Amino acid sequence: MQSSIPRRHALALLAATSAAMPVASAWAVDARTQARAFVTMFGNKLVAIVNSDIPLEKKKADILPLLGQYVDVDAIGRYCLGRYWRTATPDQQDRYLKLFHQVLVNAITDKIGDYRGVTFVVGSSAPAGDDTAVSTVINRPGQPGADTQWIISTTSGSPKVVDVVGEGASLRLTQRQDYSSFIARNGGNVDGLLHALDKQIANHH
Repeated sequence: MQSSIPRRHALALLAATSAAMPVASAWAVDARTQARAFVTMFGNKLVAIVNSDIPLEKKKADILPLLGQYVDVDAIGRYCLGRYWRTATPDQQDRYLKLFHQVLVNAITDKIGDYRGVTFVVGSSAPAGDDTAVSTVINRPGQPGADTQWIISTTSGSPKVVDVVGEGASLRLTQRQDYSSFIARNGGNVDGLLHALDKQIANHH
């Protein structure tokens, strides 16, 4: 049905509405646009390495700088330790973050060999608390498309990945639940987790 509002009145109404919108809304839209552009850039770099014909070890080496530059590993690590981050000593925090870095790198690089011919499509973006969630669909030959959300934060001063949500499950939340349960079962001492992570790294092939 056609609107009965005269065009000049409609334009005036639109202008008034826009003027009344809080500045934060404009910033939010800009942040979502930047987050989508960031995911497109980062995703294209990852896909280029994964789909290349270079040896697997070279792929792993090439991905490491990208993880350091575009993933806020420290923020993820602190989140995963949950409330135990506040009870850990500075030495325990330092040891934990170093171990977490290696565990995360191993988890990511171990899967690179399973992916070839990957493509991805960047979809919409939306606020996720103080962060921005960017939806993507990751396609692999012979596999159904995987709906994945990248959670992007600018807390560090530049856009960085702080979580990945696949099939409705947050990777960092799942990891935090695992770590919290492990520490609770071991008397609430962070040292038990540090020992387990150290052992996990030592046994990694």
